[in-house]
Amino acid sequence: MLIRTLVYSGFRNLRDGKLDVSSKQVILKGENGQGKTNLLEALYILCYGSSFRTQNLKDAVKKDSDYFSLRSFFTDSNGLPRSNEVDFDGSEKTIIVDGKQIRDRKELIYTVPCIVFSHDDMEIVRGEPENRRKFFNQILSMYDPVYFEDFRKYSRLLRQRNTVIKDRRLNIIDVYDTSLAKAAIPLIKKRREFCDEFFKIFPSYYSKVSGYDSSIKIEYRPSWSDDMSESDIEERLINQRETDIRMNTTTSGPHRDKFVITDEKGIFANTASTGQMRLASLILRSAQAQFYREKTGQDPVILIDDVLLELDSQRRARYLEALGNYSQAFFTFLPEEKYFSDMLDLSDTKIYNVSEGGFELESER
Repeated sequence: MLIRTLVYSGFRNLRDGKLDVSSKQVILKGENGQGKTNLLEALYILCYGSSFRTQNLKDAVKKDSDYFSLRSFFTDSNGLPRSNEVDFDGSEKTIIVDGKQIRDRKELIYTVPCIVFSHDDMEIVRGEPENRRKFFNQILSMYDPVYFEDFRKYSRLLRQRNTVIKDRRLNIIDVYDTSLAKAAIPLIKKRREFCDEFFKIFPSYYSKVSGYDSSIKIEYRPSWSDDMSESDIEERLINQRETDIRMNTTTSGPHRDKFVITDEKGIFANTASTGQMRLASLILRSAQAQFYREKTGQDPVILIDDVLLELDSQRRARYLEALGNYSQAFFTFLPEEKYFSDMLDLSDTKIYNVSEGGFELESER
């Protein structure tokens, strides 16, 4: 898997044009606000049809434009030339894969396996339970299309049940209780199976990179026990119905599951330093990449956005070693961060200086 060329117009502050990125490693150097992260965001949108920075794609449209257009040309894992395109006209998004418009985003998200490492990942560790659910849903969906469909089905039924509650159409709520219970079972089972595997990767990675003999771990605490039957879940929904009506929402279910990071002191985020939480968030992403490799036998494309700066030199070296193989990597650095040349094997690398949305090739090795 190798992304070779990017073409972009109307996107953030990037100057309309195209960029040759046909190297295993692409390094983007520049001051903050010059466009480094914007390029990574464009790549991410081309992989998933959504942004890792905003839920509203209008935010990504250049100030003097009313649309953006992104296109990538890449070689897939079988060596075949392919292309992705995402266009946004200010209200609607169009996705084109290999020259054909698609209606379901699922047809895009399995073309280029991509993992982004950003400062916002800290919220996976210290933020609300929703952030961890979103992270683990992403990991599962990345390699398992069936889980992706199961999750979409459950989410759709959940929205419908919540609408029934808000509209007080309680005469039909039993139908949604039955459907929601049936849709929840495969999610809970797959999450349990996933956790038993993934949670073995993360602690060893954390100890290796941090240098601490830590007892850090992740616990899966489902809202509905994974040994509950459909009838058990329906009974639970009936018993909580008064509470749901009062709260105007469904108050239990997989959408309320918790993934809790703990160590010997208890809840990790309650006692860990900012540096420890930053390291944990980085390692969660590395564990995501490793888990994907184990499940698919493929190396992902990784986007690393200014997140190595806060690690000391020893931990940076250990972290990059733990990161493992990747099919292609995009790194962003500030101009004064010269240490990347000591950390990375710069063979098959393009280094670009980024300024005011433009990219100037500094060297190619």
